[in-house]
Amino acid sequence: MDRDQLKEHLVFAAELGVGGVSRDPAWRVRPSAAVCQTGGVDQAPGAEERAPADLISVPVFGDAAEALTAVRTDLGECTRCKLHAQGRTQIVFGVGNPEADLMFVGEAPGADEDAKGIPFVGRAGQLLTKIIEAIGLSRDAVYIANVIKCRPPGNRNPEPDEVATCEPFLFRQIDVIRPKVIVALGKFGAQTLLRTLDPISRLRGRVYDFRGAKLVPTFHPAYLLRNPSSKREVWEDMKLVRRLLTECSSSSPFPSRHSTS
Repeated sequence: MDRDQLKEHLVFAAELGVGGVSRDPAWRVRPSAAVCQTGGVDQAPGAEERAPADLISVPVFGDAAEALTAVRTDLGECTRCKLHAQGRTQIVFGVGNPEADLMFVGEAPGADEDAKGIPFVGRAGQLLTKIIEAIGLSRDAVYIANVIKCRPPGNRNPEPDEVATCEPFLFRQIDVIRPKVIVALGKFGAQTLLRTLDPISRLRGRVYDFRGAKLVPTFHPAYLLRNPSSKREVWEDMKLVRRLLTECSSSSPFPSRHSTS
């Protein structure tokens, strides 16, 4: 490892809440993650600035689960924004496969999520589980997180300062998991990731490049509970997601992390 690589190694470690240098073999340099190339893709505004500076060599922990644990440890019992003093019960970090090919990003925890510490476990979460199963996957096979890790009081919308404070932890989750496809659920998930104020109705139905993944915005499951007629559009989006997962798997020059061979 040359000086520039060592510098990058230490910067990445610091972002994950780890200080110092280790000779432990768990610290290693991996080749660049394969970026799926498909046609008709929009570039997410500012995606290049938010993507890792050098995809040639990125130091990691022994596995993604360890790296996610480091991010969660750094988050701690967060008091970085005002939500910690506005009635939250606990932080809702994320759940699922740390090496998932598919990641869902929602808005913020609700009352059920705040009580259980797990994202998407209420009525909207039950619908999300059915949506995941409809494309031939299980909830355990994907990773689910929110932009905001604490419940806003009364389930109000997240405020800009809360998003700005919390989103770096979401970006670090994405960088650790390295999903092939990200589904942004609803207005706040899509607008936060894409750095736009466009409504979700205008954003959905398109594919964006984002941090080495393909990003597909769609309606939030809670919206579908109020507007069942939009389920058809979400189903079209999920068929697109399924196609992207297939295309990314077939075009990748690297073995799948889920391969048993």
